[in-house]
Amino acid sequence: MASISMKNVYKAFGEKQVLNGVTFHVNPGEIFGMLGPSGSGKTTIINILVRQLTADSGEVFADAQSHEIGLMLEHDGLFKRLSCLDNLIVFEQIYNIPRARTIEALEKVGLGDDLKTPVTKLSKGMRQRLVLARAVLHNPKIMFLDEPTSALDPLTARGIYQLIRQLRDDGSTIFLTTHNMEEATHLCDRVVMLHGGKIIEDGNPHDICEKYNAHKTLPDLESVFVQLTGGGLQ
Repeated sequence: MASISMKNVYKAFGEKQVLNGVTFHVNPGEIFGMLGPSGSGKTTIINILVRQLTADSGEVFADAQSHEIGLMLEHDGLFKRLSCLDNLIVFEQIYNIPRARTIEALEKVGLGDDLKTPVTKLSKGMRQRLVLARAVLHNPKIMFLDEPTSALDPLTARGIYQLIRQLRDDGSTIFLTTHNMEEATHLCDRVVMLHGGKIIEDGNPHDICEKYNAHKTLPDLESVFVQLTGGGLQ
Protein backbone atom coordinates (compact mmCIF):
# COMPACT_ATOMS: atom_id res chain seq x y z
CA MET A 1 0.00 0.00 0.00
CA ALA A 2 1.16 3.52 -0.79
CA SER A 3 1.11 6.76 1.18
CA ILE A 4 0.97 10.39 0.04
CA SER A 5 2.16 13.50 1.85
CA MET A 6 2.93 17.19 1.56
CA LYS A 7 4.86 19.22 4.11
CA ASN A 8 4.88 23.02 4.11
CA VAL A 9 4.31 23.27 0.34
CA TYR A 10 4.11 26.65 -1.37
CA LYS A 11 3.18 27.38 -4.98
CA ALA A 12 2.61 30.67 -6.78
CA PHE A 13 1.65 31.55 -10.33
CA GLY A 14 3.12 34.97 -10.95
CA GLU A 15 2.00 37.19 -8.09
CA LYS A 16 -0.87 34.89 -7.11
CA GLN A 17 0.02 32.65 -4.16
CA VAL A 18 -2.05 29.48 -4.62
CA LEU A 19 -0.63 27.23 -1.90
CA ASN A 20 0.47 28.66 1.45
CA GLY A 21 2.28 26.03 3.47
CA VAL A 22 0.07 23.02 2.75
CA THR A 23 0.74 20.03 5.00
CA PHE A 24 -1.16 16.73 5.08
CA HIS A 25 -0.58 12.98 5.08
CA VAL A 26 -2.65 10.27 3.39
CA ASN A 27 -2.36 6.87 5.06
CA PRO A 28 -1.85 3.76 2.91
CA GLY A 29 -5.11 2.15 1.83
CA GLU A 30 -7.50 4.95 2.81
CA ILE A 31 -10.00 7.06 0.88
CA PHE A 32 -8.87 10.64 1.43
CA GLY A 33 -11.06 13.56 0.42
CA MET A 34 -10.01 17.15 -0.22
CA LEU A 35 -12.76 19.76 0.06
CA GLY A 36 -12.58 23.37 -1.01
CA PRO A 37 -14.21 25.93 -3.30
CA SER A 38 -13.11 26.45 -6.88
CA GLY A 39 -9.75 28.19 -6.99
CA SER A 40 -8.69 26.99 -3.54
CA GLY A 41 -5.74 24.99 -4.92
CA LYS A 42 -7.09 21.43 -5.09
CA THR A 43 -6.13 20.83 -8.73
CA THR A 44 -2.73 22.42 -8.17
CA ILE A 45 -2.08 19.97 -5.34
CA ILE A 46 -2.98 17.00 -7.53
CA ASN A 47 -0.79 18.29 -10.37
CA ILE A 48 2.15 18.61 -7.99
CA LEU A 49 1.59 15.12 -6.59
CA VAL A 50 1.49 13.54 -10.07
CA ARG A 51 4.59 15.53 -11.08
CA GLN A 52 2.91 17.72 -13.69
CA LEU A 53 3.89 20.79 -11.63
CA THR A 54 6.80 21.50 -9.31
CA ALA A 55 6.27 23.08 -5.91
CA ASP A 56 8.15 26.31 -5.21
CA SER A 57 9.20 24.91 -1.84
CA GLY A 58 8.31 22.19 0.63
CA GLU A 59 8.37 18.40 0.62
CA VAL A 60 6.18 16.21 -1.62
CA PHE A 61 5.88 12.43 -1.49
CA ALA A 62 3.77 9.90 -3.40
CA ASP A 63 4.88 6.33 -2.88
CA ALA A 64 4.32 5.12 -6.45
CA GLN A 65 5.94 5.25 -9.87
CA SER A 66 4.11 6.92 -12.77
CA HIS A 67 2.86 3.57 -14.11
CA GLU A 68 1.43 2.72 -10.68
CA ILE A 69 -0.84 5.79 -10.58
CA GLY A 70 -4.41 6.05 -11.87
CA LEU A 71 -5.79 9.45 -12.88
CA MET A 72 -9.27 10.84 -13.36
CA LEU A 73 -8.76 14.55 -13.91
CA GLU A 74 -10.73 17.50 -15.31
CA HIS A 75 -9.47 17.03 -18.88
CA ASP A 76 -10.44 13.50 -19.87
CA GLY A 77 -7.93 12.95 -22.70
CA LEU A 78 -10.24 10.51 -24.47
CA PHE A 79 -9.83 9.64 -28.14
CA LYS A 80 -13.11 11.06 -29.39
CA ARG A 81 -13.39 9.03 -32.62
CA LEU A 82 -12.67 5.70 -30.95
CA SER A 83 -15.16 3.44 -29.18
CA CYS A 84 -15.15 2.84 -25.43
CA LEU A 85 -13.35 -0.46 -25.88
CA ASP A 86 -10.80 0.92 -28.34
CA ASN A 87 -10.00 3.77 -25.94
CA LEU A 88 -9.05 1.22 -23.31
CA ILE A 89 -7.26 -1.11 -25.72
CA VAL A 90 -4.64 1.60 -26.18
CA PHE A 91 -3.81 1.37 -22.47
CA GLU A 92 -4.37 -2.37 -22.35
CA GLN A 93 -1.46 -2.74 -24.76
CA ILE A 94 0.74 -0.32 -22.82
CA TYR A 95 0.23 -2.24 -19.56
CA ASN A 96 0.02 -5.70 -21.16
CA ILE A 97 -3.43 -6.32 -19.67
CA PRO A 98 -5.69 -9.22 -20.74
CA ARG A 99 -8.74 -8.27 -22.81
CA ALA A 100 -11.04 -9.87 -20.25
CA ARG A 101 -9.89 -7.38 -17.60
CA THR A 102 -10.48 -4.48 -19.99
CA ILE A 103 -14.06 -5.58 -20.62
CA GLU A 104 -14.55 -6.17 -16.90
CA ALA A 105 -13.43 -2.58 -16.16
CA LEU A 106 -16.06 -1.25 -18.56
CA GLU A 107 -18.73 -3.46 -17.03
CA LYS A 108 -17.86 -2.26 -13.53
CA VAL A 109 -18.60 1.35 -14.49
CA GLY A 110 -21.82 0.46 -16.31
CA LEU A 111 -20.51 0.61 -19.89
CA GLY A 112 -20.68 -3.10 -20.66
CA ASP A 113 -23.36 -2.49 -23.31
CA ASP A 114 -21.42 0.36 -24.93
CA LEU A 115 -18.17 -1.35 -25.91
CA LYS A 116 -18.52 -0.26 -29.54
CA THR A 117 -20.08 3.16 -28.89
CA PRO A 118 -17.81 6.03 -30.01
CA VAL A 119 -16.93 8.68 -27.45
CA THR A 120 -18.68 11.34 -29.56
CA LYS A 121 -22.01 9.64 -28.79
CA LEU A 122 -21.49 9.40 -25.04
CA SER A 123 -23.10 11.72 -22.50
CA LYS A 124 -20.86 13.64 -20.11
CA GLY A 125 -21.61 11.15 -17.35
CA MET A 126 -20.77 8.20 -19.60
CA ARG A 127 -17.48 9.82 -20.61
CA GLN A 128 -16.70 10.27 -16.95
CA ARG A 129 -17.32 6.59 -16.30
CA LEU A 130 -15.07 5.68 -19.23
CA VAL A 131 -12.27 7.78 -17.76
CA LEU A 132 -12.72 6.00 -14.43
CA ALA A 133 -12.55 2.61 -16.17
CA ARG A 134 -9.30 3.69 -17.79
CA ALA A 135 -7.94 4.87 -14.43
CA VAL A 136 -8.56 1.52 -12.69
CA LEU A 137 -7.52 -0.68 -15.61
CA HIS A 138 -4.01 -1.44 -14.31
CA ASN A 139 -4.92 -1.81 -10.61
CA PRO A 140 -2.93 1.27 -9.53
CA LYS A 141 -1.32 1.69 -6.12
CA ILE A 142 -2.56 5.29 -5.93
CA MET A 143 -5.62 6.85 -7.57
CA PHE A 144 -6.25 10.57 -7.98
CA LEU A 145 -9.92 11.29 -8.68
CA ASP A 146 -10.98 14.87 -9.39
CA GLU A 147 -14.75 15.18 -8.79
CA PRO A 148 -15.34 11.50 -9.71
CA THR A 149 -19.14 11.55 -9.61
CA SER A 150 -20.00 15.03 -10.89
CA ALA A 151 -22.63 14.87 -13.67
CA LEU A 152 -23.62 11.33 -12.65
CA ASP A 153 -27.13 10.35 -11.60
CA PRO A 154 -27.48 9.10 -7.99
CA LEU A 155 -27.81 5.43 -8.95
CA THR A 156 -24.67 5.47 -11.11
CA ALA A 157 -22.83 7.48 -8.43
CA ARG A 158 -23.59 4.80 -5.83
CA GLY A 159 -22.12 2.21 -8.17
CA ILE A 160 -18.97 4.32 -8.48
CA TYR A 161 -18.78 4.60 -4.68
CA GLN A 162 -18.89 0.83 -4.47
CA LEU A 163 -16.08 0.54 -7.03
CA ILE A 164 -13.94 3.09 -5.17
CA ARG A 165 -14.43 1.21 -1.89
CA GLN A 166 -13.49 -2.04 -3.61
CA LEU A 167 -10.31 -0.44 -4.96
CA ARG A 168 -9.48 0.67 -1.41
CA ASP A 169 -10.17 -2.81 -0.07
CA ASP A 170 -7.93 -4.28 -2.79
CA GLY A 171 -5.04 -2.11 -1.61
CA SER A 172 -5.23 1.16 -3.55
CA THR A 173 -4.82 4.51 -1.81
CA ILE A 174 -7.51 6.92 -3.05
CA PHE A 175 -7.13 10.72 -3.17
CA LEU A 176 -10.25 12.51 -4.35
CA THR A 177 -11.62 16.02 -4.56
CA THR A 178 -15.34 16.64 -4.23
CA HIS A 179 -18.01 19.29 -3.70
CA ASN A 180 -20.54 16.62 -2.75
CA MET A 181 -20.84 16.70 1.03
CA GLU A 182 -22.81 13.47 1.24
CA GLU A 183 -20.15 11.80 -0.87
CA ALA A 184 -17.37 13.02 1.41
CA THR A 185 -19.20 12.00 4.57
CA HIS A 186 -20.12 8.48 3.50
CA LEU A 187 -17.19 7.61 1.22
CA CYS A 188 -14.06 9.15 2.74
CA ASP A 189 -12.12 7.71 5.66
CA ARG A 190 -10.63 11.15 6.21
CA VAL A 191 -11.04 14.64 4.73
CA VAL A 192 -9.17 17.94 4.75
CA MET A 193 -10.67 21.35 4.11
CA LEU A 194 -8.68 23.72 1.92
CA HIS A 195 -9.20 27.49 2.03
CA GLY A 196 -6.93 30.32 0.94
CA GLY A 197 -4.26 27.82 -0.03
CA LYS A 198 -4.12 26.38 3.50
CA ILE A 199 -5.50 23.30 5.27
CA ILE A 200 -7.98 24.58 7.84
CA GLU A 201 -9.37 21.27 9.12
CA ASP A 202 -8.32 17.61 8.95
CA GLY A 203 -9.95 14.45 10.25
CA ASN A 204 -12.65 11.83 9.96
CA PRO A 205 -15.74 13.55 8.46
CA HIS A 206 -18.04 12.38 11.24
CA ASP A 207 -15.57 13.53 13.92
CA ILE A 208 -15.29 16.95 12.25
CA CYS A 209 -19.07 17.34 12.24
CA GLU A 210 -19.28 16.40 15.93
CA LYS A 211 -16.49 18.88 16.76
CA TYR A 212 -18.62 21.75 15.41
CA ASN A 213 -21.86 20.55 16.97
CA ALA A 214 -22.44 23.83 18.79
CA HIS A 215 -26.24 23.70 18.61
CA LYS A 216 -26.67 20.06 19.66
CA THR A 217 -27.67 19.17 16.11
CA LEU A 218 -25.11 17.44 13.97
CA PRO A 219 -23.98 19.79 11.17
CA ASP A 220 -22.92 18.60 7.74
CA LEU A 221 -19.51 19.36 6.25
CA GLU A 222 -20.89 22.28 4.25
CA SER A 223 -22.09 23.91 7.47
CA VAL A 224 -18.70 23.31 9.09
CA PHE A 225 -16.96 25.00 6.17
CA VAL A 226 -19.28 27.99 6.46
CA GLN A 227 -18.50 28.23 10.19
CA LEU A 228 -14.76 28.16 9.48
CA THR A 229 -14.64 30.56 6.54
CA GLY A 230 -17.91 32.41 6.29
CA GLY A 231 -18.49 30.94 2.82
CA GLY A 232 -19.59 27.70 1.18
CA LEU A 233 -17.81 25.18 -1.00
CA GLN A 234 -19.45 26.06 -4.30
